[in-house]
Amino acid sequence: MFFKSLLAITLVAVASAAPNNMERSAAATTTVTVCTGSLSPPSGCVAIPVVSGSCIDLSQGGLSFLNKEISNAQVPGGFICTFFENAGCIASGTGNSNQNSEVVLTEGSWDFFEVPGLSGTEDFNDLTSSFSCSPL
Repeated sequence: MFFKSLLAITLVAVASAAPNNMERSAAATTTVTVCTGSLSPPSGCVAIPVVSGSCIDLSQGGLSFLNKEISNAQVPGGFICTFFENAGCIASGTGNSNQNSEVVLTEGSWDFFEVPGLSGTEDFNDLTSSFSCSPL
């Protein structure tokens, strides 16, 4: 009898923990896709996990091949991402050719040759050195 009670309690504990694990798993799999070429068909694309508020620095480490090479990106639903011309997610006001040194993109697919800027459409192709994303 004791064994059956212990087994029942264990099964209830495992079953109640399962949704939390699934929620964490779903959150961990949210990614931003960045491409050195096109999104469709995919060319030079990498899916990078989104860690809310963390700076993804492309100027060093395993993602350095993307530094100043991003032409397209896909931002996941429910997120907003800022792409910076400078490393370390630092905004400096104006950057290359007197354009803004960062662009802010909401969910969707983006061609960096034409992204929304403060003064209208901007060409941010091959300028990104870092980016940061947060939930809306």
